[in-house]
Amino acid sequence: MPMQIAHTRAEVRAMLGERRPGLVPTMGALHDGHLALIERSVAENPLTVVSVFVNPAQFNDPGDLERYPRDLERDTALIASAGADLLFAPPVSEIYPPGFDTTVRVGDLAGRWEGVHRPGHFRGVATVVTILLNLVRPARAYFGEKDYQQLQVIRRMHADLALPGEIVGCPTVREADGLALSSRNVRLSPEARRTARAIPRALAAVVAAAEAGETDARRLEAIGRAELHAPDIEVDYLAVVDGETLAPIARLNPGSRLLVAAEVGGVRLIDNAAVDPGEGEGA
Repeated sequence: MPMQIAHTRAEVRAMLGERRPGLVPTMGALHDGHLALIERSVAENPLTVVSVFVNPAQFNDPGDLERYPRDLERDTALIASAGADLLFAPPVSEIYPPGFDTTVRVGDLAGRWEGVHRPGHFRGVATVVTILLNLVRPARAYFGEKDYQQLQVIRRMHADLALPGEIVGCPTVREADGLALSSRNVRLSPEARRTARAIPRALAAVVAAAEAGETDARRLEAIGRAELHAPDIEVDYLAVVDGETLAPIARLNPGSRLLVAAEVGGVRLIDNAAVDPGEGEGA
């Protein structure tokens, strides 16, 4: 059956009825990371809904919103080829109708790291995801671990507000050179792209040190920063944190996470990796 397309809240509800699909929320500009989420949903659910909505509420920089790539025709073809059953592509006025005056704010989790550098970002994310979860009422909703803080914010919101379904985190998909797939990658010049490879190298260096037995978070952070020490890289943060609370930690614990954000060639990139205590001789 050909993929259906809905543009309004009423159309989504009418097309789904009482069915509980898998949901993959996106902002378009699809890449293989998004397709991996869609394919997993297709494998795990009898019905899959993909949303494409460039959410203005999560952009604190109007210029960043203006530059965000949009190609709904291309995205529609990719979504259909990945096996989705329904595309929800609403206009802004359908998600935020006239008079809309409600937002969802998550506390401490949203106030750290990206929350500091992008004020209001997670409020916009939490609000639109809440709307989508309530509209679609999925059995499962799929999010990539590349945006790890976003994933944790959504998990907290989902639990606190008793929203429907299950939140499923999926591993980061990387390009051949190790760079995490992102819609922002297309904005990197060839030179900046080569420079940006230092980010996955920093992750790998920290993970290797942890596996060798280093557990001191400050030493691990120093190892990561050494890989990013270059004139064309401006590091916003590089931190070893608790994997659930995202609070800085002094020593590794099970589930620790390394979070990185850096600007390369005028393009801001984020990445992360699990950093668990290894079995080597700790320092």
